[in-house]
Amino acid sequence: MNPKIDHEQPVSKLYMQLAIPLVFSMVITLVYNLTDTFFVAATANTDLVAGVSLGAPVFTFLMALGNIFGQGGSSLLARLLGQNRIEDGHHVSVWCFYLSLMVSFVIGILLILFQKPMLSLLGANKETFDYAKEYYIWLAIGAPVIVNSFVHTNLLRTEGLAKESMISTIGGAIVNILLDPLLISTMDLGAAGAAIATVIGYIFTMCYSLYVVQTKSDCLSASVHKFHISSQDQKQILSIGVTAAITNIMQSVGVIFLNLALLPYGNDKIAAMGIALKVSLIVLMIITGLTFGGQPLFGFYYGANNKERLRKTILFATLITSAAALGLSLFVILLAPQLLSVFLSYASFIRIGTPMLQFQVISMVCVGLIMLATILFQSIGKAIPTLILSICRQGVIFMIGLYILPRLMGSSGILLAQALADLLTALIALFLFYRHFHWILKTKDQ
Repeated sequence: MNPKIDHEQPVSKLYMQLAIPLVFSMVITLVYNLTDTFFVAATANTDLVAGVSLGAPVFTFLMALGNIFGQGGSSLLARLLGQNRIEDGHHVSVWCFYLSLMVSFVIGILLILFQKPMLSLLGANKETFDYAKEYYIWLAIGAPVIVNSFVHTNLLRTEGLAKESMISTIGGAIVNILLDPLLISTMDLGAAGAAIATVIGYIFTMCYSLYVVQTKSDCLSASVHKFHISSQDQKQILSIGVTAAITNIMQSVGVIFLNLALLPYGNDKIAAMGIALKVSLIVLMIITGLTFGGQPLFGFYYGANNKERLRKTILFATLITSAAALGLSLFVILLAPQLLSVFLSYASFIRIGTPMLQFQVISMVCVGLIMLATILFQSIGKAIPTLILSICRQGVIFMIGLYILPRLMGSSGILLAQALADLLTALIALFLFYRHFHWILKTKDQ
C-alpha cells in the first residue's frame, strides 16, 4: 500500500487532492510559456516571433522523450504500489532516472550535429533561420536537463507527493519568468535568451525533484546500485512510455505541418498561429492537469483489482474534465481578441489570430475525452489502444485534414483541420473505452 495516499477517502476528494497541484503546475507552466512569448513579441519583430514558434516542436520532442521514462515509469510504478511491491518501485525509478540522462545526452549531440537539416524541416526560411537557430541550439544543449526533469515530477505524483512535484515545477517556472526579461530584453539575447531561461528553470526542477526523492520519498530512489530491472519491466515501461511519447511527437509533427501549410500565406500567419497555440494552452494545460490527476489512482486500483474504486474514479474524471473543458473553451472563444492583444496589439494581427485561436479551442471537450482515455490506457498498461489514440489526433487524422481541407476551403481549411481531427479521434476513444471497459457501466456500488 502506498503510505502517501489515503485510499479511505471519497474518490472525488482524493482525485482533486492529486489533480489540483498538477493543475497549478500546468497553469504556472502556461504563465512562463506566455512570458517567453510576451517578451519575444515585445520586440515587435514578427520574424523573431516566428523563429521561436518554429523551435517549439523541438521542446515538445524533448518533453516526449522525458515522458517515455516519466509516464512509462509512472504507469508501472502505480500498478506495483497497488500490489505493495515497494522495492521493485525503487528499481523502476532508478532505471528511468539514469537511462533518461544517458539517452537525452546522445539526442542533444545529434540535434547539434544535424541542426541545419532539422531547422529546414521545421520550416525556417531566410528571414527566420537565425532566430530559430538561436532558440534551437540552446534547447539541444539543455536536452539532458529538460528530459530528465519530466521523470521525477511524474514519479513523485504517482507516489502521492503531488505538492512536492508541484513545487519543483512551479519553482522552475518562476526561475524562468524572472530570467526572461533579463536575458531577452535587458541583455538583448532575443530567442537565445528565451531558451537559456527555459533550460535554467528546468535545472531547478530537476535538482529539487532529486532532493525530494532523497529526503521524502518512500517508494523512489536515486541509488545507482539499483539500476537493474527485469526485461519484463523494461518492456512495460517502454511500451507505455513510447506510446505516450508518440502523443507529444505527433504534437511536434502536427505543428511542423501546420507551419508548412501556413508558410505560403506569410510569416505573419505563422507568428499569429504560434501565439494562438500558446494562448490555447490556457485550456489544454488545465485539462491535462485534471486528466493526469487520475493517473496514480487508475494504475493503483487496476493493480489492486479494485474495480469499484476504479469505476468511480473514471466517472468522476470524465465529469470534471468535460465541465472544465466546456467552460474554459467558451471563455477563450468569447475573449479571443482581448487575449491576443496582450501580446501584439496590431489590428491586423488580432484579425488574423482570432479565428485561429477560436478554432484551436472549439473542440476541447473532445480533447478532454481523448486525453482521459489515453491516460487510462497508459495507466493500466494497455499499449495498443494508447498507440491508436496517440497517432490520431495530431497525427494521421490531422495530417489528412491538413492535406484535404485547404484544397477545398483554402486557408479556412487549415483552421478547421484540428477541430475535425479532435471530433473523429474522440469517437475512436469512446469506441476503445467501451470495448475495454464496458463492465464499468454495469458495476453497481458496493
